[in-house]
Amino acid sequence: MSGTGAGVEVGATGPERTFGPLTTQMFVRYSGASGDLNPMHYDHAFATKAGYPSVFSQGMHQAALLATFATDWLGAENVRRFHVRFRDQVWPGDVLTCSGVVTGLRDGEDGRLATVELTCTRQDGSVAISGSADFLVA
Repeated sequence: MSGTGAGVEVGATGPERTFGPLTTQMFVRYSGASGDLNPMHYDHAFATKAGYPSVFSQGMHQAALLATFATDWLGAENVRRFHVRFRDQVWPGDVLTCSGVVTGLRDGEDGRLATVELTCTRQDGSVAISGSADFLVA
């Protein structure tokens, strides 16, 4: 089903995707690409002075990874809605696993829409980011 909605039904799951271990270099690159130049994400001394144990990933970085998982599964051209909620910080060395499940199907203006619940989980089981999306599937 990668990249298409063919055969999508309620309860269907996408193939889990793992990212990481994440590195500070990844955070730096995301900072440059996104324009989020907050030093909390790439300057260890700055982050520890502010009370954090180290630098940490941008929440939008995890959102991008979750979106990558979802669009690889159901197709970028099929996205009609994408929503996320930031839940836990992500640190250098973390491994993230993205997963999703179809929770609903309905008819929309453009055709059949699938609603999917999305989760990006850290290796310790905590949820870094959760979300939902609607994809055109027929």
